[in-house]
Formats: sequence, structure tokens, C-alpha cells
Amino acid sequence: MTQQAHIHHSMSLRDLKNLIRSGEGLMLEFKRSISSPEKIAREIAAFANTHGGHLVIGVDDDRSIYGVESYHEQDFYLEQAAHELCSPALTYHMQVIPYYQREILHVYIEESDRKPVAVANGQGDAVYVRLDDQSVRASDEMTEILRSQSSNKGVTFHYGNNEQKLFRYLNEYPDITVDTYSNIADINRKKASQILVDLTSLGVLKLFKKNQTDVFTLAP
Repeated sequence: MTQQAHIHHSMSLRDLKNLIRSGEGLMLEFKRSISSPEKIAREIAAFANTHGGHLVIGVDDDRSIYGVESYHEQDFYLEQAAHELCSPALTYHMQVIPYYQREILHVYIEESDRKPVAVANGQGDAVYVRLDDQSVRASDEMTEILRSQSSNKGVTFHYGNNEQKLFRYLNEYPDITVDTYSNIADINRKKASQILVDLTSLGVLKLFKKNQTDVFTLAP
């Protein structure tokens, strides 16, 4: 079983307060407390699937510091989330920082080199990623892109009629969805998705969210 490393005295309370002042973002999440391993599993998996990040427990969304009575229960939930709900299991580094009569937990999750990290949710596995200051469920396309990042298999690119239609469209419009590409190229959605995923994996395209929808654009 993968074990978490407890890191003590590596961050002072002053340093932690400076981190908290920066506010939640792509690599920073606050939790007043952990109420269940299922909920926290989404957060740590999302960090692992993106760029890694810091989870601070005992701090509210508005940056108010409350601390927790004892870190033991919080750590128990974290261990369950990282080792039993996340696949592959995750390593996290935790520091306990005294705060008056309570404690604050600073947890660091590294970016995984075995993506995608999936979370068991009772209805199969789900993949989460960080989007700004939120952990959101990844689309099928994003999941495949994550998988290709950890794969030893190379991606081949064939510049044919379907690809010509794609680049012609992107020369005229700023972005494209899977459904739009499927329509303009007159190919099924699965094939359209695979072409877009392959080109994104090669760095030709970039995937991002626009109005809660995955869109692809030419990479800079």
C-alpha cells in the first residue's frame, strides 16, 4: 500500500497564512473539515490529474481559519480516499500545524505520472480535474488525453480529408466542439473525438472549457 509522508515543521504558521491569503485557485483548495472520504477523494484525484496542489483543512472558503479539533479523523478519511477510493492509489504529504488549541492540516498532492487517477463512486469510476478553483468531472475526451500523457505508445497523425476540414474550420473560427466537428466532417462522433484527442495529445490542439462545454482550439 502506498503510504503518505507526514512532514512536520516544513511550513510555519506565518507561511501558511500567506498561502491562505492568496485564495483558492487551480492548485489550492480550502476545506473547513473533511466530512467523508468520498468527497475528499474527488479533490485529491483532481489535483493528481492536473498539476498537483495544496489542500488546507481547517480553513473555510472565505479564508477564515478555524482549525480542527484533531487531525487523526481527518487523516483517516484522507487515507481512505487516497488508498481505497483512488485508482491508482495516491501518495500525499501532510503537515500538522498547531493553531491555538486546534490544528490545521496542510496536505500536498503531487501530479500523478499514472493518469488518469479515477475515483470509485458506487456507480463505476469517475475522473476529476482542476478547473480554476474547482474540481470538475472530466469528459471522455479529457480522460483519454490524460491517459495518453501516461502512455508509452506514440500517437500517429495522418493528415487526410477529415483533418483538412478541421483546420479549415479552425482557420475561420476560434474553436470547435466534438459534435460540430462530427457534423462538418460527416464522421461519427467517436471518430471525431479520437482525432481531436490525438491532435491534442500531439500538442497541435488545446482543450479547454467554454460555457461548461469542452472546446478545442489551435495550440499557441
